[in-house]
Amino acid sequence: MPEKKLLILNSQQIQQKIDRIAYQVLEDNFDEEEIMIAGILPRGNIIAERIKAILDEKAPFKSRLLNIDIDKQSTTLQAKTDFDIEDCRDKVIIIVDDVLNSGKTLAYGLGVFLNVPLKKIRSVILIDRNHKSFPVTTDFSGIALSTVIKEHVDVRLNETNEADAVYLI
Repeated sequence: MPEKKLLILNSQQIQQKIDRIAYQVLEDNFDEEEIMIAGILPRGNIIAERIKAILDEKAPFKSRLLNIDIDKQSTTLQAKTDFDIEDCRDKVIIIVDDVLNSGKTLAYGLGVFLNVPLKKIRSVILIDRNHKSFPVTTDFSGIALSTVIKEHVDVRLNETNEADAVYLI
């Protein structure tokens, strides 16, 4: 039996959401000299790269891209980063992921920065599903979806030469 999938966002709509989020990040950090944009692998970093590209063109501040690889199956924080956490001291951190479901991944992503003093930390989520089990909130989101728990949100970002899209399965 074929999967039924419902298109939630097409490529143009995804880009519009990312553009809007980038401008919100710009407005929230206009007086900063540098911000750190931390994308959670595998798709949060793609969204983070796109936000950074817009900010590099429009913002008066510098932005630096960071990647966080989280073991989402672990019951404790297991994360690898491509940066020295001390580089984030007294900086603004923008943590980016594609879908917020239970909040576990975002909570683990925030946990990476717990041992270093930060100026502020903000979260960016493309799709907020509203099924939080962890006390996390999003500062900037593309769209909030009310879904049932058994449904799945499939975010496609330049994968297998397909156009960007978000599907509800």
